[in-house]
Amino acid sequence: MSMKAMAGCWRPAKFLENMMHLLVIQCLFLILVVQLYPASSAPEITRPRGVSISKASMYDPEKDFKCFDGSRTLPFSLVNDDYCDCPDASDEPGTSACPSGIFHCTNAGHFPLNIPSSRVNDGICDCCDGTDEYASSAGCENTCLEQGRSARAAALRRAELSKQGNELRLQLIRQGKQQKADKKIRLEQLQRDREEAARIKQEKESLKSTAEELEKAALEKYRQAAEEERAKQSSSAQEEQEAFEQFQRLDSDHDGFIRISDLQTRQTFDKDKNGEVSEEEALYFIEHDELDWSTFYAEAWPKMKPYLMMEKGLFTPPSTPPPSIDAPGENAEEFPADNGEEDEEEEEENPENSEATDVPDVEGEATEVTEEPPQYDENTQNLIEEARKARTEYDEADRSLRDVDREIRDIEDGLGKDFGEEEEFVTLQGQCFEFTDREYTYRMCPFDQVTQTPKNGGAGTRLGSWGRWTGNPKYSTMLFENGQGCWNGPQRTATVNLVCGLENQLTSASEPNRCEYLFEFSTPAVCTAESSDGNPHDEL
Repeated sequence: MSMKAMAGCWRPAKFLENMMHLLVIQCLFLILVVQLYPASSAPEITRPRGVSISKASMYDPEKDFKCFDGSRTLPFSLVNDDYCDCPDASDEPGTSACPSGIFHCTNAGHFPLNIPSSRVNDGICDCCDGTDEYASSAGCENTCLEQGRSARAAALRRAELSKQGNELRLQLIRQGKQQKADKKIRLEQLQRDREEAARIKQEKESLKSTAEELEKAALEKYRQAAEEERAKQSSSAQEEQEAFEQFQRLDSDHDGFIRISDLQTRQTFDKDKNGEVSEEEALYFIEHDELDWSTFYAEAWPKMKPYLMMEKGLFTPPSTPPPSIDAPGENAEEFPADNGEEDEEEEEENPENSEATDVPDVEGEATEVTEEPPQYDENTQNLIEEARKARTEYDEADRSLRDVDREIRDIEDGLGKDFGEEEEFVTLQGQCFEFTDREYTYRMCPFDQVTQTPKNGGAGTRLGSWGRWTGNPKYSTMLFENGQGCWNGPQRTATVNLVCGLENQLTSASEPNRCEYLFEFSTPAVCTAESSDGNPHDEL
């Protein structure tokens, strides 16, 4: 064949076809080898009952058995002979001879399991493959394949839950760190604001003090005038009360009027001291035939009062008598005074009339008068307004400073709390979650408190205030302590176990011991990444 013809026979497609034929021949050869030498001909690993694959090499039937603790060496025939020879029970892995022995369930298709040797052949199927009841009549069936499938499905669900929860947890970590960073920035700003607020408060306090001093000085004269007016009103009330009492004494027939005849029975009004009160003398005091109370107080009382005071020794007339008859006589002080015995006798004779007489409450009427606010001059009014304005501005400055201090305390308290290794629990602060059973509604506020309230109404009970993390691992359990005391018992406490979940939710509440409460709280903050390949380890 010429070179040209040979070149025409060489084509890439033809080369690939030849290579495929070669691979097929090799595969057929391998299949033939497998059929000639099946897997059953491979050496089988023999191990005593109750021994795991990892320990199979320690049980070689061709050699004497050595106890794991090295205390004894036995003929292999004594292994699993239902007699405990080794102190560590290693010679009886498949029997119940040794009290401290361990039986290994292979559980092919499911998870392996170690059980106490005392449960071997006790009539209860502990291993899903039934190998623990080889000599009993329990009739155990091998359910490992079914349990394995269910376990793997559950593991896949848990892995998916952990995966999704971990993604949420990473978001919470980012949010928590950002919130904490924002709070630190806010705290720095508040500390600067506090200095400014304290300075403004000090200025407003100084202005308030100055304005109040000026106000006080301006109002002092009005205060003195008001005191004088009150004293005057008090004196006027006493004067009126005294006049009314005298009106009652003079009104001998208690008909509400005083007549000339009433005055003529009183020696007090005998102006010329001749032993009787003439009509002319009576007319000096009463210019009308009769006087009611108001006319008496306005017209007659001012004239009568000096004579009544002189009668009581409270008034001394001038040494030179006035020229007219209107003044008391020269020898008025020598005249016999009316000692009031006659009045007392008349009052005793007419007790019913005295009690029945309507006496106006002069003092009461005076106290019922409402004082109108004083009218200040323009300058004083301006000072009052300035002082009021200064007080208002000071109150606002003081309130602003207290608000800043309160926010600083809240932020410092939050920054001082342990919100997890990566701040994953920061977003839980300030939130509350509830769970209701047949009797109570429970309310759990992370980093704050836990309460219990009856569904049918009534006061709530504080089960505990935030204490600390107590789990293992650390951030898996919250402890709330120092709750309200039980009747004749300790203070209440609440323990909250955290489990992985896609949302924050209080899922259960119970009281396993008196005054000790147990809760379960699901949250993505405790979800961590796990394997999700769906092939958990099993023994095959």
